[in-house]
Amino acid sequence: MTVHSPKAKAADMDDKTDAPLLQVRNLRTEFDTHAGVLHAVDDVSFSVDPGQVLGVVGESGSGKSVTALSIMGLIARPGRVAAGSIELAGHGDLTTKTAAEMRKIRGDVISMIFQEPMTSLNPVFRIGWQIAEALQLHRDMGRKEAMEQATDLLARVGIASPEKRVREFPHQLSGGMRQRAMIAMAMACAPQLLLADEPTTALDVTVQAQILDLMVQMQHAEGAAVILITHDMGVIAEMAQKVAVMYAGVVVEEASVGEIFDTPLHPYTQGLLASIPRGNSRGQELQAIPGLVPNLLHLPTGCRFRERCPAAHGPCAKAEPPLKAMPHGHKVRCWLHNTEVPE
Repeated sequence: MTVHSPKAKAADMDDKTDAPLLQVRNLRTEFDTHAGVLHAVDDVSFSVDPGQVLGVVGESGSGKSVTALSIMGLIARPGRVAAGSIELAGHGDLTTKTAAEMRKIRGDVISMIFQEPMTSLNPVFRIGWQIAEALQLHRDMGRKEAMEQATDLLARVGIASPEKRVREFPHQLSGGMRQRAMIAMAMACAPQLLLADEPTTALDVTVQAQILDLMVQMQHAEGAAVILITHDMGVIAEMAQKVAVMYAGVVVEEASVGEIFDTPLHPYTQGLLASIPRGNSRGQELQAIPGLVPNLLHLPTGCRFRERCPAAHGPCAKAEPPLKAMPHGHKVRCWLHNTEVPE
């Protein structure tokens, strides 16, 4: 893959003047459990501009995937979007849409590449039919034309012998080929917004690079905005222009990719970056963030990260810090960078 400078990509982002394609405001997604209400996403706000790649990073359980599923309108009971808005340009607030209205938007205007294609592709239908279905539904194509388009899409995503593969079932494809088929399905209707949830999980390094390269090519060709969910900071450096760092259901830091890598402000972001293996660190012990992500049903008082934070001090136990705006569009949720600390 060609590695682009985070600073150069940040400059590209600063030049954008378009109104946001997606504006998420104060999103709260909850799940009813026997032990109480679990706030998986708690007052999350961010925006995505047309053609922009927003990277969303954080440990497992931080709320990344639930945020994406909330945008797609795929939160099933006992979960629900309890508060906030998800404004998609030209379509209004997605949280107010009926199931029928969301079916018209999903797969057409917004699409998603799921984390594990084997659990997302229907095992009893051929790959070609699963791609053609969206074209028939959203583009009013006949079955023959849609299948021809599905074959062409498989060829575009680099699958050899697409005329053969279009007639095969998911179990007959390798993991990398299934992920390519998922990308073909997601891009079939040229969506304005693509959500990619850990698109290279469980793939070997070579195939990961091929899949990421393919995503970049398709995104540039179609001009789609992308929300890229990952725990891999290297992938973020390669693909994103803006980054939102999530922890225990909230955004703790948001900035351009250059700012995140050059001047991370939140101790959690600093810990994530410090844990990345370096080329010159052979034989040295890897740094790790101590402790575990807290139970969302039993969060610590004050800052959610304080029990793992090396810089925790008095105010951190008293109140949760707000997401404070800093220079250069940087935002951080930390009492170290907020003068209005609680008494």
